[in-house]
Amino acid sequence: MTATDKVYPVAGIRLASVAAGIRYSGRDDLVAIELADDASIAAVFTRNAFCAAPVTVAREHLEAGTPRYLLVNSGNANAGTGDNGLRAARESCKSLAAAAGCALSQVAPFSTGVIGEDLNTQAIAAAVPSLLEGLQEEGWQRASQAIMTTDTVAKLVSRRVKVGDSEVTVTGMAKGSGMIRPDMATMLAYVATDAGMPQELLQQCLNEAVAPSFNSITVDGDTSTNDACVLIATGCSDVVVDDLESSAGNTVCSAVLDVCMELARAIVKDGEGATKLVEIHVSGAASVEEARDVAYTVAHSPLVKTAMFASDPNWGRILAAVGRAGVEALDLDAVRILLDDVLIVSGGGRDAGYTEEAGQAVMDRDAYTIHIELGRGDASSLVLTCDLSFDYVKINAEYRS
Repeated sequence: MTATDKVYPVAGIRLASVAAGIRYSGRDDLVAIELADDASIAAVFTRNAFCAAPVTVAREHLEAGTPRYLLVNSGNANAGTGDNGLRAARESCKSLAAAAGCALSQVAPFSTGVIGEDLNTQAIAAAVPSLLEGLQEEGWQRASQAIMTTDTVAKLVSRRVKVGDSEVTVTGMAKGSGMIRPDMATMLAYVATDAGMPQELLQQCLNEAVAPSFNSITVDGDTSTNDACVLIATGCSDVVVDDLESSAGNTVCSAVLDVCMELARAIVKDGEGATKLVEIHVSGAASVEEARDVAYTVAHSPLVKTAMFASDPNWGRILAAVGRAGVEALDLDAVRILLDDVLIVSGGGRDAGYTEEAGQAVMDRDAYTIHIELGRGDASSLVLTCDLSFDYVKINAEYRS
């Protein structure tokens, strides 16, 4: 578990996890999340054109209304499986719907794991009775472990905030370690609050939370076929948000953002084989898009990422990445690059006061920031990334073995 020592259950949410044997042996790999009757739900999904079958079906079911159940499996992505995959996703929903006594469209499916393999719907159907029997408000910890694939730690964050004389809970879990790059950042995330909020406002709250968190992280530059992030408002507390600009709206959405940011940091920190957590902050850009282009060019550079892994202050690699980011008419003399508070580049080259020892001291840290000041405007952007290690190659080379 990351980022919190205590997990607060969310009134109106029950979870259950079982070992269905979908791919893994001897560990939970199937999760059900039950929503209160009057809950509202918002979601964002991958923009990968080869989106997985459960993404297609989940979108359809969310458009039809608010689901009563979310069904999540790990070990098999059910992606790249064509019509068979769509049938499998719907068949899995049908199994849960029949046992729970709800409509097929009231179950939304989610999958993560190996691409291109058929989903074992018989294993899911056989596990459904145990899932429904095991539903409980305290099921977050076990569920956060069940959705893991190459993750080394469960990612679970919980907050309680005061809204007037009342208290609101926000709890979220995520999985993700590799194939991390927007949009979304292979990740799944489920966040819930006991506040009440209409769906339109809930979607806006989610979009605003996702932009600086899950859509501003990268491990390896790959966008998954299965990415999804869901925000649920159960309405089981006495706090109702009907205006995001209100005190209640600001407080609840700030807590949602906080949870999403912590989960996003946990995903990057747990990047496959990662040993460094690095923030890339670009400021002084002519536009936010320009700032993000520069940040991602640096974050995706294999040479920069391997220097991070080696703790090598080879600042020329950062300089070169900035230079090829496509910024038109870049004034080199105006560019400044820092490692934390150590100025390494100014006036078009190495800063006169820079020393290798100072740069080395920063690069030896487990976490630090690369500041890139472009001197062109007021726009900025922040991207979270990690290093590229020997283990990243090993983990992904052996993923299907």
